[in-house]
Amino acid sequence: MSPFFVCGILCRPSALNSPMMPGSHRLLAFVLFLPLFATAQLTCQPMVGHTGLTNARIWVQGDGVAKVHIEYWADSLERSPQNTSASEHLLLSPSQGHSAIFDLGNMEPGTQYRFRVFFGTEMATQGADTAAMTFKTQPLWQYRFDPPPFKLALGSCSFINETAYDRPGRPYGGGYEIFDGIANENPDLMLWLGDNVYFREVDWASQSGILHRYNHMRSLPELQTLLGACPHYAIWDDHDFGPDNSDGSWIHKDWSEAAFSHYWPNPTQGLPDANGHGITTAFQFHDVDFFLLDNRYFRINHENQTHEPQVLGQVQLDWLIQALQASRAPFKVVAMGGQMLSSYAKYENMAQFPKERDAILQRIEKEDIRGVVFLSGDRHSTELSEVELNNGRKVIDFTCSALTSGTHDNTSESNIHRVEGTMVGIRNYGTIEVTGPRKSREMTLRAHDSSGRILWEHKYAASDL
Repeated sequence: MSPFFVCGILCRPSALNSPMMPGSHRLLAFVLFLPLFATAQLTCQPMVGHTGLTNARIWVQGDGVAKVHIEYWADSLERSPQNTSASEHLLLSPSQGHSAIFDLGNMEPGTQYRFRVFFGTEMATQGADTAAMTFKTQPLWQYRFDPPPFKLALGSCSFINETAYDRPGRPYGGGYEIFDGIANENPDLMLWLGDNVYFREVDWASQSGILHRYNHMRSLPELQTLLGACPHYAIWDDHDFGPDNSDGSWIHKDWSEAAFSHYWPNPTQGLPDANGHGITTAFQFHDVDFFLLDNRYFRINHENQTHEPQVLGQVQLDWLIQALQASRAPFKVVAMGGQMLSSYAKYENMAQFPKERDAILQRIEKEDIRGVVFLSGDRHSTELSEVELNNGRKVIDFTCSALTSGTHDNTSESNIHRVEGTMVGIRNYGTIEVTGPRKSREMTLRAHDSSGRILWEHKYAASDL
């Protein structure tokens, strides 16, 4: 007989008839009793998130309430009790979309691991490709050898059709085969640049609606291979934060913040000086530092006439500059939803917020911060922008969009910083390869169509930036 979970205690149904349980409590206990794993299974491929030298985060989703854990072991070893480690046991609950993020530790650097998901004592055998349940910890290269090369995949604006709740007429989403194109790149990590789901009118007014939108996206058949292909990291933009063009006044932003924390296994979420709010985080992959910014939670839109418009806010801006200044990485990659460098002062580009944009660039120059690379999405097109600072160094912004939403050819926009030939007005994704020895690292940026064909590429040495 399957056990049940009630009030944090694992029990058996026979307890309901125990003379030790008063009759008035039996009904309450019966209501609270929930089957833990009798029929629960995975609904989609588990997704690896942040991986460090000795740790990893893994996101899992089931089809109901269940008590779940993960067991993992080095791929070079046989799965056996002495070689296998286990995570803590977590309860998949409706308030978290029946999902959970597991923190795995005590591993060796540079090692391939396999893992399996257990519902109670039963190994999950449905809803995912178990052969793809693997991850690799980062190598301990410091003071030993040159940092390894790696490939980053990136993209934004992922609209998945749901006929009942889409706008009438031609479907806005499509081209889901692009996810197989990304998986075929064999990336070492994937960075989602916002609008990773598109909340609809039926989603905004309830937590359950927001969770449904994430669940609908994650269950897409064409996405499953990519979910299991590499570690995933994410930021958000307006459509996975709230309504179109929403800012910090969005009344349900804490629901969106909570949902983001349930579905994206980033290393951390939020800044201490911002009382933990927002989705800001940072991590290192090999020798490159990544800074993932929140361009929504603290935002005051530029139309506001009584308060100073802002995107990041002073707390986040100060943290960013301080963190960049402290970094010794050859490339410092800063991801945010809207474009940083485009001179086109429309829509939600940082050109609409000149005071904050100029403050960031001036402080990068004054602090002599080198190797800054901005990544952005939002615009339903792709382009590369360059700005040369007064000290002769360059700052670049790789805007990459859209994955599966509608697209626009924005060639006519007067972005004076656009690198010629880089505008892409079809569905596409990006890759960034970092190669070379430690003291002369290079970064190659590429835009690809849905099938993987390279549309353009540009290379930068760390010494150029």
